[in-house]
Amino acid sequence: MKILIDADGCPVVDITVRTANKHQIECFILCDTSHVFEKDGATTLTFSKGADSVDFALVNRVSAGDIVVTQDYGLAAMCLSKNALVINQDGMEYTADNIDALLLARHTAGKIRGSGGRLKGPPKRTAAQNVKFETELNRLLAAKG
Repeated sequence: MKILIDADGCPVVDITVRTANKHQIECFILCDTSHVFEKDGATTLTFSKGADSVDFALVNRVSAGDIVVTQDYGLAAMCLSKNALVINQDGMEYTADNIDALLLARHTAGKIRGSGGRLKGPPKRTAAQNVKFETELNRLLAAKG
């Protein structure tokens, strides 16, 4: 088992690396050339800035039972199809039971934006979100034994 982080725009890289090290789990940070991540206890893999280059590189490296940290629903769906466990930066686990609804919501939001509509962005990140993420990541790791 390993942890793979879709690190572009990910606010929980440090928490994930620290947790992986605590559990002695191999951790990979995947990012594009516009981001620089060098964290002790993790291997950083950097890819070109092409559309979805990091996503496809991650999918090509994930195996059944791995844990993926991403906020990208499309990437989450691809990782679920490879029997990985997937969690977002707020501690929500993506599952077969919720991914279709999330993808539909993303599609609908894209249609609204495409027709000139505007959507409210997420609120400012809180310390409570970090705590919930860390708690859920530890839960997933404990369940994997």
